[in-house]
Amino acid sequence: MARQKRIHIEGDEFFVDLVFYNRLLQSFVIIEIKTTKLTHQDIGQLQMYVNYYDRVEKLSHENPTIGILLCANKNDAVVKFTLPEGQKQIIASQYELYLPSEKQLLDEMNKELESFKRDKK
Repeated sequence: MARQKRIHIEGDEFFVDLVFYNRLLQSFVIIEIKTTKLTHQDIGQLQMYVNYYDRVEKLSHENPTIGILLCANKNDAVVKFTLPEGQKQIIASQYELYLPSEKQLLDEMNKELESFKRDKK
């Protein structure tokens, strides 16, 4: 829907990196990209954008907004303690500059399948 989407909140101006709308989920998807290590401030910024879209832009029949934060480096503990327990709207992940090899992709896929099988037992 937009790149560098400008939003105004009581006289203050903010710029959301990317705004998508997923028709199947009927939900806005906000993506923030950070070229540095993730901080709790970055998560707070994304949370504010998600709250804005949920409270101002989202219609009553639509699902809650999803926020995705992509960063160069991530500390899982910072994510865990910044976000409320059990929340499912904000996702933080580290991005890679290069695509993995076919073998790396297959290894990761097999690891996830094994984990899925263990969880089902």
